Amino acid sequence: MSDEIPTTDDREPALVVTSMIDHVLDLAATWTTWDGRPVRADERVYTPHKAIRRVTDHLIDHLAEVEARLVGNLTIPDRWHASASTTPADLAPFTDQDLNEARSRLTRLSRIWADRLTALTPDQLDRSPGEGWTVRQIAFHLADSTYYADSVGDLSAVGSDR
Repeated sequence: MSDEIPTTDDREPALVVTSMIDHVLDLAATWTTWDGRPVRADERVYTPHKAIRRVTDHLIDHLAEVEARLVGNLTIPDRWHASASTTPADLAPFTDQDLNEARSRLTRLSRIWADRLTALTPDQLDRSPGEGWTVRQIAFHLADSTYYADSVGDLSAVGSDR
């Protein structure tokens, strides 16, 4: 993912974030057939658990940033291991229970982001309180989180080559 200033357009920021989460969950619904082999993407490897972890961490990290900046506080630097690290938990089978947990977690984060973004005025979305991107730019940056899920891909075709 890039550190370049995110490009925005006329879409509602809340829809940008919630559509990304819907896309991730649609792909995750196919991951219970995962064969346990990590998928290579660029210079990293991804698994269903790692993709969910990265999307969730990314949403939480930027939510904490937005909330802190809106009230005038300094942001807390993230300490995530990011996608360079693959943990033993990332290599576990992705079960129906894991899918249900991911749906619950990401659906709640989707609602929190939608509520936060729709409560802001256009000026609040486009003004940068503190240092960093505007809230609108952050929302559009979050759309890039599909990268993690897209790296694992659609596994609905059992036995297909990746």
